[in-house]
Amino acid sequence: MLQASSWVLKEEVPTTGSQLTAESWKDYPILLSFAEIPEISVAVISQPECPSKGVGEASLGPTAGAIANAVTRALGIRMRDLPLTRDRIINQ
Repeated sequence: MLQASSWVLKEEVPTTGSQLTAESWKDYPILLSFAEIPEISVAVISQPECPSKGVGEASLGPTAGAIANAVTRALGIRMRDLPLTRDRIINQ
């Protein structure tokens, strides 16, 4: 969920025109601090009769959709480009 939140809210390869401006990973925007991370509650349901599978991977799509839908519901506009930055919302 945190990775999906970072994708939706911040992650974008920094460029100026067609020129890549990121010189290292420190120049790539991601959620970095606990202040940026929303409160999250997770419940993993034990199903020992089922084979072991990853539980985190299934959260990526729904997390991104939930954030985009929350923006639409709050602002009445459907954003179609990521990340959902303040500037993108203002220029919608």
